[in-house]
Amino acid sequence: MSATTVKEIGIDPSRCANALEAAASAATPISLEEVVSEAALMTRVDKKFLLTAGEFAELMARLGPEFRIMQIGERRLFTYESVYFDTPELEMFTAHKQSRRRRYKVRTRTYADSGLCMFEAKFKGLRGQTVKHRIPYQLQERDLINSDAEQFLRDQLREQYNQDLPILEPVMRSDYVRGTFVNPSDEERLTCDVNLVYTGDSGTVNGPDLFVIETKTADGKGAADTALAQMGIREVSMSKYCIGIALLHPHLAANKWSRLLRQKFGWERL
Repeated sequence: MSATTVKEIGIDPSRCANALEAAASAATPISLEEVVSEAALMTRVDKKFLLTAGEFAELMARLGPEFRIMQIGERRLFTYESVYFDTPELEMFTAHKQSRRRRYKVRTRTYADSGLCMFEAKFKGLRGQTVKHRIPYQLQERDLINSDAEQFLRDQLREQYNQDLPILEPVMRSDYVRGTFVNPSDEERLTCDVNLVYTGDSGTVNGPDLFVIETKTADGKGAADTALAQMGIREVSMSKYCIGIALLHPHLAANKWSRLLRQKFGWERL
């Protein structure tokens, strides 16, 4: 597919970006060290929501000062870059599309503001939990799986699912700006992403002017989940990886995400 067939659906992202900046500036900071020690949540229940700038402002008002903003140095908002790997046949995308019980994602994640890079594998565990494993990675190797990462992933696949490692290749990059709010008293985290951009061999597509909000808790019943329910905002079934693949490859069936893609992302299957 040529780059000209990718539908550009982005609009001016300033409203959500400005709302995130305002909330981050107003919150009390919490250091990365405190987040890691008090709310690392490597095994957790993740829930995703799509919010407008106005809905996000209301959510933060409801949550109050208990939620603090993660700060590293002088920065409270950070640019993230993720490179996702899949088989040439996009078997991981298909596994998520079909809601297979044993499914996983593989990526490198670069914290662009610091140059820190990690190699990560996320597995769907028991009772819908997400289990993430990661190792430090070389920034210059973020577009490939080196021998250490290959062995790490091979071991994790055997331990988690008793599966062999398939042939993997980089298939997509995503970039976005994130602010992370933390309630250290109950280990709850709230990640807030704006300005989402997907890039693949077929071209580049921008996300809409919406927040991708993710609540991360031990049991899926945090204060943010409660506040969102009170606001009448329902959880959405989506993966940034799968949404990106669908947008970059509109000839592929998107199944359970089709309605969401059409309503929120301007997607049309070719």
